[in-house]
Order: sequence, then structure tokens, then C-alpha cells
Amino acid sequence: MSIYFQKKAHKRTIILSFFFMLWMSGLIVRLVQLQVFDHPRLKAVVIDQNQNKKPIIPKRGTIYDTKGNILARSLPVQSVYYVPSKGEPYNLKLEKINKLKKVLDLSEIELQKLKARIKKDVTFIWIKRKIDPEKEEQLRNLSLSGIYFMEENKRFYPHGQLAAHLLGRVNIDETGASGIEYKYDPILKGKEGEHLILKDAKKREYRFEILREPEPGKNLFLTIDETIQYYTEKALEKAMLETGAKWGTVIVARPSTGEILAMANYPTYDLNNLLPMPTVIDRNQAVHHNFEPGSTFKIVTASAALEANRTNLYDNFDCSKGYIYISGKTIRDHKRFGVLSFPEVIIHSSNVGAIQIGQSLDKERFYRVIQAFGFGQKTGIDLPAEESGIFRPLDTWSRISPASLSIGYEISVTAIQMLQTINIIANRGVALTPRIVKNNLRFPNTLKKKLVSRKRILSKGTASELVSILEGVVQEGTGTSAQIRGYTVAGKTGTAQKFDPSTGRYSFTAHTASFVGFAPVDNPALSIVVVIDDPQGQYYGAEVAAPVFREIASQSLRYLRIPQQEKSLNTIIADNRRKQREK
Repeated sequence: MSIYFQKKAHKRTIILSFFFMLWMSGLIVRLVQLQVFDHPRLKAVVIDQNQNKKPIIPKRGTIYDTKGNILARSLPVQSVYYVPSKGEPYNLKLEKINKLKKVLDLSEIELQKLKARIKKDVTFIWIKRKIDPEKEEQLRNLSLSGIYFMEENKRFYPHGQLAAHLLGRVNIDETGASGIEYKYDPILKGKEGEHLILKDAKKREYRFEILREPEPGKNLFLTIDETIQYYTEKALEKAMLETGAKWGTVIVARPSTGEILAMANYPTYDLNNLLPMPTVIDRNQAVHHNFEPGSTFKIVTASAALEANRTNLYDNFDCSKGYIYISGKTIRDHKRFGVLSFPEVIIHSSNVGAIQIGQSLDKERFYRVIQAFGFGQKTGIDLPAEESGIFRPLDTWSRISPASLSIGYEISVTAIQMLQTINIIANRGVALTPRIVKNNLRFPNTLKKKLVSRKRILSKGTASELVSILEGVVQEGTGTSAQIRGYTVAGKTGTAQKFDPSTGRYSFTAHTASFVGFAPVDNPALSIVVVIDDPQGQYYGAEVAAPVFREIASQSLRYLRIPQQEKSLNTIIADNRRKQREK
């Protein structure tokens, strides 16, 4: 009997041992699977449950004007985020969110996004980025669990709307979205760092570690002068309110260097309080908008004729009819003239005379001169999204194209291109690349000096003759409202009918008024282009745009302490010639 029980017990032992070995084998296999094969995945899960990595946005570089005044800077502010505790009831989470809503003025859209993230059990939830210090204090007083603060930087513009379109804007992560902020974003933004946020078993944050320190962005110094920018914006705003125009733009430059001293657009916006859809600030009309220039383009027509020696200052043109008939179309003057000399055609802005001057040119030569002035091409100014304008190839010209181009139609230009045109005349035939960013050795972290291209477009003799004619425009012609007491001024008015796509014709009621000019004549310190779109009531460039030039130039010349000069050398020579002819 005992032998029987012994055999049975032995059999049970073997069976138990087998199952034990089988269990041990399974356990070993599972351990190998966890420790070897699944180790990377499981480690990632644990890390994800116990820590977060968040980028540290570096402090963005400061933007200064030409004299070191701050135009844009980044300041430290607090951002609010939420880390829900594990097992925290959904209704308790919503209760916290509702309390935050009252303090932070969360919109319904923001609220719905937060609720959606909470339902997905997201472990890190931004509540509101870059809040005001007052709201930060209110939130801290609530002492809500799971609500934390992180220091970030917020872009601040000390002057609000000053140079708004030029400076542009940044997005919530301090990345440039338009203007200078976008163009020079790689220089301004620096390099991101990285935060490691450690959490305990209940997913409560208990320590921050910096894995990588951020590198702050470099500073940027512009050619813009804060004071001249202010004068420009105030004068433009005044004109816009008086005329009821749709939009306007003004650019002020130093012709001898190509530096832009001011660039203004209207309407404008406060960069510190942008609309929910801030793209309205992204369109800088000074470099983005194409328009037909009208009579300001007669500068190019006169330049082409003089450069080709097809006409001279003593040639006369019969403008007595007040109109000219070209290829089935009648083009009229704004008033009837008699016989006009070459300078008088430009001084009094006769369309009939300008077309006759244009007819003296062969099309190929006219085309080359227009192209040499830079039309149909970007000027190369260091701003984003510059438009090239519209200048059709020569083989697409119609029979009326030379006449239309002679008076500034069948071509679309930008304000910066028209500024470049008057700068070529001011610089006695030389074109320089316009620029916004400067190199100033007084300040650290500036850009390396950029090479400014210089290119001769007109002979010095032709340009000097144009200077004398454009001075006459202001002294006795259509530009008398641009006169500045104590300073000599050269310039040209422009009034263009706007094309109406709905009718396929030019409008009799919608116009673009403009003026381009520089002062003083002998040694130009300033050049200015003024463009006013669709002014109501008075609409001629002489009435609408020239007074804006006068106001900006008179204030700026005195601010820059430019010596007064009643008569230029050109005027004195012209007076002497006239006296000799009279004798």
C-alpha cells in the first residue's frame, strides 16, 4: 500500500514540477520580452507619463531706428497651462476651466478647444499664452491645482502703430509673419532651447530642468528715423481724413545712399492690439500695390527723349487743340495750352505735348529706357513680397502703347519704383538700391554691411537738364503747392484715372493722385513719393499729394538742420540765360 502511495506522490510531484517549470519558462520569456524586446517602447511610455519636453522660445532681438531708438522689443510675460491629475473627474476639470474663462475672457471657440483636449486626456494643455500681469495675479490668487505658469516673451512695440506695415508682426511663438519681422526672422529669432518637465506618480509637476539653453536673437538697426516716420504718418493721416481716400502711402529716402528714412501707409493699425485676423497689416502698399502712375511717368518720357537726342530744350510742341487723336482714341489735356517748349510740356504736364515727345522716339529705344529705370523689375529693397509692377514686353505693344506709356498708362508701378525714378534724377543719373537695414558700428550685433549697387542710368547732362525742368514744375507749373520756403524743390505731379474692371474702361470719378520730388535741388537731402488712392472731391496730384510732400519735407529738412537756400544753381543759370535772351 505504501508503495502505491509513494508512486502516486511521485507522479504528482512530476506533474507539479512540470507546470512549475512551464510557469517559470513563461515568466522568463515574459521578462526577456519586457527587458529586451519591449524595453525601448516601454521606456518611452514611462518617460511620456513622467516627463514632458517643451521648447524654450528665445528672446527675440530688438529692432532700433537709425539713432538707436527702440521700435520693437520682447518683454517677459507669463503663459498659463493645465496639467490634469490622473483620475481627476471630468466635471472638476470643467469647473476649473470655467473659473479660468471668467478671468482670461476666453471666447467660446477657445473654450470648446480646451474641452476637446480635456476629453482626449491630453497631459499638457495651453490655456492662454502671454497674459497681462493683472490677469496673472488674479489667477495666482485662485490657487487652482494643476494650473501652472511658464515665462515666455511677448513682442512689444513702444509706439503702437508707428511704422506698423514696415515692421510687420510676429505670431504667438515669436516667429516673424510679415514686414521686417519676417524678412529678418532668422537673425532676430535666435535658437530655441528645451525644457524638461518632471512629474511625480500623480502627474504633478515637481521640477523643471533646462536641457538646452536658448540663444537670444541678434539686434537689428534700421535706416528709419523715428522722428521723420512720425512726421510722415501724421501728414499722411491728415490728407487721408481730409480727402476720404481709400488708402495712401508715402516713402521718404536719402537719395545719395538709398536709405529709407520713413515708410508710411494708411489705414494703419496698433501692433500691440491687432485684430483677430491680423493679415491686414501684412500688405505694405509701398512695395506691394501696383498702380498706373499717370503724369509722374513723364519724367521717364522726357529722360528717354533727351538721352536719345531726339529733341532738345528749345523744341516747341503745338498743344493748342487741347487734344490729340491716336489710333482711333482721343487723349485730352487737363486744360488747353498754346505752343509749349520741351520744358513747358513737363512743367505744365501736357498730355498732348508728352505724347508728341514720345512719338519722336522709336519704340525699341523707349522700351530700353523704361526697362533701365527698373520698371517691371523689383528694386531689391530688403522687404518681403515686393511686387515687380507690370510692364509688357515690346512685342505685345499696340499702336497706341507708345502714346499711352508717354503719359503713364499701360504700365503699373509701385511707390518704391517711383521713388527710385526720382532718386535717379536727384543722383544725376545714378541708381542705388533702396534699403531699410543699416550697419552701425556704434552698436553690437548688427548685420554686416550690405553692398549697395550703383548703376548709371542716364548721362549726367541729361539728368541735370531734368533737374532744372522738375524744379520749374514746382516753381511755376503744376507742383507749386510743393514749394517750401527757404528750400529749392524739384518734383512732378501725377493724376491717373483708375481702370474699372466692371466696365472695361477708365473711370471718370476714381483717380490715383501722386507726387514725387526731392529737396534741396543742388544737394538733395530728401526724396519723397506720395500716393493717394481714390480721393474724393479734389483729386489732382497737385491738390492732394503735393501738399503732403511739402509738409513732410519742410519739417524733415529743418529737423535734419539742412541749410536754407532760396535759389539753386540751376535756377540762377536759367535766370541768367533768360536775361541774356531778353537782351
